[in-house]
Amino acid sequence: MNLCEQCGYHLKMSSSDRIELSIDPGTWEPMDEDMVSLDPIEFHSEEEPYQNRIDSYQRKTGLTEAVQTGIGQLNGITVAIGVMDFQFMGGSMGSVVGEKITRLIEYATKEFLPLIIVCASGGARMQEGSLSLMQMAKISSALYDYQSNKKLFYVPILTSPTTGGVTASFGMLGDIIIAEPNAYIAFAGKRVIEQTLNKTVPEGSQAAEYLFQKGLFDLIVPRNPLKSVLSELFQLHTFFPLNQN
Repeated sequence: MNLCEQCGYHLKMSSSDRIELSIDPGTWEPMDEDMVSLDPIEFHSEEEPYQNRIDSYQRKTGLTEAVQTGIGQLNGITVAIGVMDFQFMGGSMGSVVGEKITRLIEYATKEFLPLIIVCASGGARMQEGSLSLMQMAKISSALYDYQSNKKLFYVPILTSPTTGGVTASFGMLGDIIIAEPNAYIAFAGKRVIEQTLNKTVPEGSQAAEYLFQKGLFDLIVPRNPLKSVLSELFQLHTFFPLNQN
């Protein structure tokens, strides 16, 4: 579970490990795996071109993009789940990440499934400019249909770090918002705030525990009991395991 045995510290976790942790063995069905980013604004970079960067992250992580989406069972309950991966360009949200998450939400809406999105992201992807920012509105409007019109149940899980455009859109739109212990959750990072405002950001003011006291989310759940907490929440919201017989 990537936990320190001595102090219980939650280390970063890849999206594949997280899927393995949350989803019952043999029930995972990925969606939109072959969707890849182009270079829509022909981003000019002094270092390596955007396209080459994507290629190198694909080789390094074995993923096509910064989010894995699909359908699986959680203690026998069918769920739609999206898991972001910080190892892929800092989990940044470009057009593909936005489109994959939107399609997942639309599928969950159509099939009346509960929805989980595990957030781990530096925010919108700079290399796709305003197209990245548009994903915030696109995902939010799909969630509006899912939550307000269909009255379905969405749980975001905020892991370390959840920042920028992800915090500012689907990260904070959950019916019940869960954070991992000691997760770094913010809109702008400490350094950016300090350089822009010339003010010191108090130590720990962007940690889950402090933000929880301020009412930013509903639960802080360590990794060990997370699966059973989720399955209990779903059952309270009348999503039940499929009959094993």
